[in-house]
Amino acid sequence: MIFCRFLAVASLTATLASAATIWPLPQSVSYGSSSVETPQFQFIGLSSDDSKNAVKRYNPLIFPHSVEQTVDALDILVTIDDEDAELQLGTDESYTLSVPESPSSNSPITITAKTQYGFMRALETLSQLVDFDFDAEAYSIEGVPVEISDSPRFPHRGVLVDSSRHFEPISTLKIVVDSLAYAKLNVLHWHLVDSQSFPFDSKSYPLLGKQGAYSQFERYSPNDVAELVEYARQRGVRVMVEIDTPGHAGSWCEGYPEICPSKTCTEPLNPSTNATFDLIEGLFKDLTGGQAKSGLFPETLMHLGGDEVNTDCWTKSDDISSWMDQQGFDEDDTYAYFIARVQAIAHSMGREVIGWEEIWNHFGTSLDPSTIIHQWLPGSTVGPEVTAAGYRLIWSTDGVWYLDGLSTTWQTMYEAEPTEGISPSSLHLVLGGEGCMWGETVDTSSILQTIWPRAAAISERLWSDKNSTQNVDVAEPRYAEFRCHLNSRGIAAAPYDNLIARNAPTGPGGCLDQRRRE
Repeated sequence: MIFCRFLAVASLTATLASAATIWPLPQSVSYGSSSVETPQFQFIGLSSDDSKNAVKRYNPLIFPHSVEQTVDALDILVTIDDEDAELQLGTDESYTLSVPESPSSNSPITITAKTQYGFMRALETLSQLVDFDFDAEAYSIEGVPVEISDSPRFPHRGVLVDSSRHFEPISTLKIVVDSLAYAKLNVLHWHLVDSQSFPFDSKSYPLLGKQGAYSQFERYSPNDVAELVEYARQRGVRVMVEIDTPGHAGSWCEGYPEICPSKTCTEPLNPSTNATFDLIEGLFKDLTGGQAKSGLFPETLMHLGGDEVNTDCWTKSDDISSWMDQQGFDEDDTYAYFIARVQAIAHSMGREVIGWEEIWNHFGTSLDPSTIIHQWLPGSTVGPEVTAAGYRLIWSTDGVWYLDGLSTTWQTMYEAEPTEGISPSSLHLVLGGEGCMWGETVDTSSILQTIWPRAAAISERLWSDKNSTQNVDVAEPRYAEFRCHLNSRGIAAAPYDNLIARNAPTGPGGCLDQRRRE
């Protein structure tokens, strides 16, 4: 990293300094007391475009300053078992990285990985080991020999971005994807549409976007979506779409009012007409291609929301009330009918379904056993109950991992534990978690400094060993430096210990000195 060391770290030896600043903390790391200089790296053994392109992206990040080459570039021998691996939940991201005390052609730096995505994680770690000495005008790795063996604690590690409350251009979403990869987060949960706007251009139902978007300019074409999803894949980031139903869907009614209870009471969507489910099926086909691992979102997980369903609009509609009576349904029965029918549509297209925790609170084990429950309600302790019943869990509790909560500190986020109360026999059902960047008060002007650096606290909790990451005071120097690491790459991470998350610095000061800004 290219910034001066935080004072708490500066008192350590140079050997400790480099290895001690890796974020998120590797599962296993050891280091020595020597250093090695290099003006560049020469990667040997790469064959796929994904891996070669990753090197092209990282070279200027690792070596941002031009220097006169006075020593030879160090060889890095790379071994990847499958350089063309598919990116899905559970794709292997493990790697090892070894830097000998005196690297040479006979004893090179080595990286081993099961997939190209593990190799990408190794590159990020390597980038954090390289320092630039401005006085010597040279790059070096301190603390060699370095031995790292690393893999994520959880397979699902993400950030939710909401593009309905405020439109986020594709260019902004690409920068968010870059930043996720820097922290070894691997999911962009795209909350694509909501009550406020419908910014996606559906080929099957074009009036959704034409009438439901904020403006003709604040929309995503299918090509836009495909471009972002591929951009993310090349960085080891899965893009998981959320289409929230039956609530949070009022914007749908702008183009297709027949699927809503009335013009003045628009949601939940109308369960009494097949037109609603025909539209949902057509929209899902636009997004998924109608079959597994295909379409604009080849990701096998699909989030269907299901939260905050107020059934008043159903009971106020004479047509819907009459239909409910004919079916023998009360409001909860109708809610369950809607959830089950929409899940069946997603399942028919090869998707596994995620829903917010209200569907568990209402329907429990009557849900399809493959349903993944996304915990979010403030103070929720639903995780042990969900996993004890054999259902999988994603953790994002409001007040703890909600990034729009500007007064929630990084320390609170860091100390959170997704497996609390869950029995050892059920731990495998915890897929991981997400920081949620809801969009009511963020747009392009503020999204990055609201996500960062606090999402880094989440990334370490989801990547690193639980027992090695218990102390926020020990983590603080690395956290502070990681914020500067993000800034050096153009990621607008706010001062690291703000009391109000995205506040700007209040006065002069170095990156690592920007602390406790009101």
